Amino acid sequence: MPRHDEHHAHQDGLAASGGATTSPPDVQDLPAARLARTVLTVALLGYLSVTALNLAGERLRLPQLIASVVCLVLIFVLQLGHSRPGARRAPVRQWATTLSAQALLTYLPIAVFHSQWGAMAGFLAGSLLLLLPGRWAWTAYGLVGLTMLVPPALDGLSLQETVYLCLSTLLTGLVVFGLSRMTELVQALHETRGQLAGMAVTKERLRFARDLHDLLGYSLSAITLKSELIHRLIPTHPERAMDEVSEVLVISRQSLADVRSVSSGLRRMSLEQELGAARSLLQAADVDVRSDIRLSGLDQQVDSVLAAVLREAVTNLLRHSHVSTCTLEAVEEDGWVRLTVVNDGVDPAYRDASTDSGSGLGNLRARLRTASGKLTVTRGAGTFSLTAEAPTHPVSSLATPDDGPRPLRDPAA
Repeated sequence: MPRHDEHHAHQDGLAASGGATTSPPDVQDLPAARLARTVLTVALLGYLSVTALNLAGERLRLPQLIASVVCLVLIFVLQLGHSRPGARRAPVRQWATTLSAQALLTYLPIAVFHSQWGAMAGFLAGSLLLLLPGRWAWTAYGLVGLTMLVPPALDGLSLQETVYLCLSTLLTGLVVFGLSRMTELVQALHETRGQLAGMAVTKERLRFARDLHDLLGYSLSAITLKSELIHRLIPTHPERAMDEVSEVLVISRQSLADVRSVSSGLRRMSLEQELGAARSLLQAADVDVRSDIRLSGLDQQVDSVLAAVLREAVTNLLRHSHVSTCTLEAVEEDGWVRLTVVNDGVDPAYRDASTDSGSGLGNLRARLRTASGKLTVTRGAGTFSLTAEAPTHPVSSLATPDDGPRPLRDPAA
């Protein structure tokens, strides 16, 4: 998927999940990595051109002119290497060698070209800032600037010109350092944006897979159980069988609508509706259902998350156990809501050998984390208890796995 499409998929995924998002201001005005490298190259060439023009005014002999051009080209190549992104991560021996070569090309020509060559010391100062560790880098940078006080003094130039060369060296070093770092940061920014877009697409795919797993597992289990009940009822209770057929049609139509809503990211579920559907489904499977429902107004996100937890819990109950009694409890208290599903039909020897087994509880934990909730699973002697807790109105949907909620007070305590 192109990065442009990935970015829009990221925005659509966040909007669909109810999270607020805003694009960074002027994101389209950020310079491209190629433009940043071009700006750096042009700036380096500009400084080299100033030095070349200064040398041209000195009426050098041909060998000196050729030597100056060769030195300028070598310094330019070395500086491009030192300014490239990631140059500091190169082996120490490599950049120590190139840095030493640049130092020789900076100071040796001063013996021939005198103060006119001093501008090249700014490149060396910038390279030292780019390659050396922090404390050493700034110390070496300052020393390079101070050394540029010597050539003007030996040439008999005025104090003003001496200070000017020192300050221009330090300023050139800062410009080279700043433009080089800008190029590296721009490249890192664009790479990070691409990675974030890819992560957003992956996250949206995981959301789709998780929702589809929870949705179809429940719906197909419900249709299977209802169909088995219809098969038993047709010979003896045809009228009730017809009623069950109508319910199967309702479930299948709802499943189709849910699949469409999952694909568009607009799926919303109600815990109270799912509790009613769960009771009906369990009763169709000849399960004695006991319920304790005390709910008022829940946050939309929490309502959908707990409804999904209930669906998965009932689906696993019907797939993995031979249950006769099931307790459904949904209690809201002190700003927290607790959903508990307990059944007595667990087979201790049961193991699901399917390749997709075990993903349901992981999906539920991931869902609850988005609502600042947590999931607790308890296995007893033939019993299985699943408890989901979440605040009725979560402060943030960006809670981390460590942000576990405060457990509810036991009403029986």
